[in-house]
Amino acid sequence: MLSTISIWFILILPLVAFLYASVGHGGASGYLALMVLFSFSPTLMKPTALLLNLCVAGIAFYHYYKAGHFDKRLFLSFAATSIPSAFVGGMITIDASIYKKILGILLVFAILKMLNIIGKQGNKIKKVRLWQGLIVGGFIGFFSGLIGIGGGIILTPIILLLHWGNMKSAAAVSALFIWVNSMAGILGQISSGVELKTESFMLATIAFLGGFLGSYYGSKKFKNKVLSQLLVVILITASIKLLLV
Repeated sequence: MLSTISIWFILILPLVAFLYASVGHGGASGYLALMVLFSFSPTLMKPTALLLNLCVAGIAFYHYYKAGHFDKRLFLSFAATSIPSAFVGGMITIDASIYKKILGILLVFAILKMLNIIGKQGNKIKKVRLWQGLIVGGFIGFFSGLIGIGGGIILTPIILLLHWGNMKSAAAVSALFIWVNSMAGILGQISSGVELKTESFMLATIAFLGGFLGSYYGSKKFKNKVLSQLLVVILITASIKLLLV
């Protein structure tokens, strides 16, 4: 923990947490990318990313909920199937490289859509149908547990692109969605024999500080346009990580 590499990692980690928490995300895709760059052990990466997600997404949800942006009905339509699916996914250990490439390509289309390069974003909010929420939640939940992410990086663009909510309601719903999926994923891993290391809890404390500030400014200070721009940056970063790392 005292090596030069570790010091740089500790300095960058809260910045990543700040950026992701500002848009209601836990930041697992960013943490995984960072851990790859700093040559973390694969056995440490997945449970650590989910633990960091719990801390950062939890505080993000707290701030967005207090600011009045949480849509309970929208959340429940996804969570009903995502939680058990994330648990099952967390129990499975496979090479997810093919899925990562597919997800990276899908995120490119989400980026182009949000930048209005393809199609146009509308302002009218539509209600999600129950069957739509159950399918989306189950799909995202399973792969969230499988890869070690909370799923917000997928859910937020879907909510925005299908007009199920605005930027801040999407952030609030995604934050709690990430938290429950991360918890289910961790429990699934623990049930399969994975142990959380002391280092993981130390890193979670550091990430919490960045996440606290990021979610505070995201929920109260930043406008929707700023949050959308930050989300595009995050999606681009995640897409590059998925396609190239």
